[in-house]
Amino acid sequence: MATSNKEKPMSNNEKCNHDKSNGLMRHFLSWKGVAFTLVLAGLSYYLLTQHLEHLAVALPYLFLLACPLMHIFGHNHGHKHSSDKEQDDGAAG
Repeated sequence: MATSNKEKPMSNNEKCNHDKSNGLMRHFLSWKGVAFTLVLAGLSYYLLTQHLEHLAVALPYLFLLACPLMHIFGHNHGHKHSSDKEQDDGAAG
């Protein structure tokens, strides 16, 4: 069975759902999100004021751990759409 080429190709917005930031912002502006943010801020303040010397001892190791993590997750590896590849092939040929 051959498929027809009359089907409309999907755009990048239909393939990937990158519009999740709107839902995330809506969550943080809800009362649960505000409460979570305030609790997280309070715990962060407590940990920084009471356990700063522990953080200072661990800081060099945290920098060493951050380097490979930023390399793995910071370069956006493997996030290339098929339509991007087709555009690149069309421009090169």
